[in-house]
Amino acid sequence: MAAVETVLESARAAGRPSLVTYVTGGVRADWADLLAAMIGAGADAVEVGMPFSDPMLDGPVIQQASARAIARGASTDTILGELRGTDTRGVPLIAMAYANHAYHQGLDRYCRALADAGFAGVIIPDVPAGEADAYLAAAAAAGLDATLMVAPATPPDQLAAIAARTRGFLYVMGIMNTTGTTSQNSDARRWALADRARPLSARPTLIGFGIDTPARAGAAVRHADGVIVASALMRRVLAGETPAQVASAVAGLRGAVDAARENAAGDDGAPADTGPADTAPADTAPADTAPADAARDDGTRD
Repeated sequence: MAAVETVLESARAAGRPSLVTYVTGGVRADWADLLAAMIGAGADAVEVGMPFSDPMLDGPVIQQASARAIARGASTDTILGELRGTDTRGVPLIAMAYANHAYHQGLDRYCRALADAGFAGVIIPDVPAGEADAYLAAAAAAGLDATLMVAPATPPDQLAAIAARTRGFLYVMGIMNTTGTTSQNSDARRWALADRARPLSARPTLIGFGIDTPARAGAAVRHADGVIVASALMRRVLAGETPAQVASAVAGLRGAVDAARENAAGDDGAPADTGPADTAPADTAPADTAPADAARDDGTRD
């Protein structure tokens, strides 16, 4: 499987924005079909979330998805077993993990297991960048691109250091909140962070957190090399949508980011309207606030 960086850099060189989607491993019996549907609909890479019983960095949507997966008996071992031999058509898979899993198994063993199952990249958002030497070394030894994150609160000197050390891409966490939360008022700050971070990294810069509609995804790629969409798609999965329906949502995102990039050359680069072209199913509730014991200021993916 191609490295994450190879695929995303190829897209950037071609002037095409990257779209990274997400599915919680084991969330439903057909989760591998959901993965295949996202790939078929135009995802450049797919994050596979490793369910964890104490996902304090995730918002309520990903928490619920993790709880369902665990209730079905999903674990890192079962997810890796189901993925082995899966044809991803050259689209790289990125493991979204927690430090608890990696350090419990041992970093070297954990990263090798991910690579053996077909992963090309890994993100462990609760490993601080300043303490990531052993993790980054283990990932590199296993042939994994280890992606690091920056947030609105990241000091400028750390921003530059993280931008230099990340592999695969630079993950811009657009808002200081748990996953699945957003506000139109956050957009200006989100774009400003991406504008600061993008020149600092040799690798593609992607924005996550709060990219919940095709319109917002299109606005994001005026400031970054791509977007990451997770909670908006997982709401659909939790609502029982079929792989074909989820694929339709991904195709909508794909079309929006491609159109935004094509149109950007002809205007002044102002962000598109981030109005209600929602990717969430109409009969599902909007993203709630994370439970009090899970709400933190160091949230992770959208």
